Amino acid sequence: MAALARVHSPLLHFKMGFVHVVVAASANVAEQFLKVHDGNFSCRPPSSGAKHMAYNYHDLVFAPYGPRWRLLRKICALHLFSTKALDDFRHVRQLKIYGRGGDPHSRCSKCRNTPVSIGKMLNVCTTNAIARLMIGRRVVGHGFGGGDAEAEEFKAMVDELMGLAGVFNISDFIPPLEGLDLQGVVAKMKKLHARFDAFLTSILKEHKIKGSNGTEGHVNLLSTLIDVDDGEGGRLTDTEIKALLLFRELLEPSGVLIKELTSRDRHNIQHREWAIAELIRNPKILAQAQQELDSVVGKGRLVIESDLSQLTFLQAIIKENFCLHPSTPLSIPRIAQDNCEINGYFIPKGSPLLINVWDIARDPNTWFDPLEF
Repeated sequence: MAALARVHSPLLHFKMGFVHVVVAASANVAEQFLKVHDGNFSCRPPSSGAKHMAYNYHDLVFAPYGPRWRLLRKICALHLFSTKALDDFRHVRQLKIYGRGGDPHSRCSKCRNTPVSIGKMLNVCTTNAIARLMIGRRVVGHGFGGGDAEAEEFKAMVDELMGLAGVFNISDFIPPLEGLDLQGVVAKMKKLHARFDAFLTSILKEHKIKGSNGTEGHVNLLSTLIDVDDGEGGRLTDTEIKALLLFRELLEPSGVLIKELTSRDRHNIQHREWAIAELIRNPKILAQAQQELDSVVGKGRLVIESDLSQLTFLQAIIKENFCLHPSTPLSIPRIAQDNCEINGYFIPKGSPLLINVWDIARDPNTWFDPLEF
């Protein structure tokens, strides 16, 4: 797709089944869609994943743009992504990184000369940290044995969803075939969603009976969502709460969702593994990063969050890693709600839009030596 954009145009059109898919492969074209015509492309296209795994479009990612979506976004902005929320849950992040036994620091300290699976370790650490923020409990065993039965069952559901995530569902692009479910994808989604729904329903009921299950007196997001006012004098419904708990990790281009608790923060893990790989490949950059850590933090303690603002070179490494290794090569699809014109080309109503993030990050017209880390 990137090669086609280089030869033909940074604005591409593909006919996929009955669907006209538009791809923006340059920063200038993407700006036309996301800034100039952002109101027209503020909604997501329909997909089997959003319908059957996201409580029929009740989550924040795929809910139609409107008053209800703005309310859900406001709730997440205040109680999940705000500075106060990050500060309130700092103890959870520190516990999972520097705390007892199953955290990466303890594991690496014990292994010494033994190979360590960084990806697997970060998977467990990140997922359980997010789960404690969201529902006040861990949901995955340490991955090295000793995990409880419920955690291992959740891990099995996650693995199954990861398998479904890579399936290209033909009915998303040829809608008349939806009822036939030729690949059996929808049936698998429904069955898996029922298992996840039972898991979240039991946690929701437990919180309503026992109240906040936060550690050391800290309230978790689920307790907040149960008590929050919906802006109209009522409460969020159980379906909306469960959909929000599944929100955050987005989707594959096929339209299959990979959600907050169900993804094990896969993209974050990939970013960290890529960052470590790039540092190993570039020993001079690694040495400079180590020098900055020694001067700012010293060798007598571990890095803490308050150190990050002073670690400017480390921040540059992280940004460069995001640029070269985006979480997904194509953005989450948007859809044109009305006909419009972009760069002299007619874009029909109902056309899904994809932003080729991978290609934009490697555009030599925008970046100097874009492939150099």
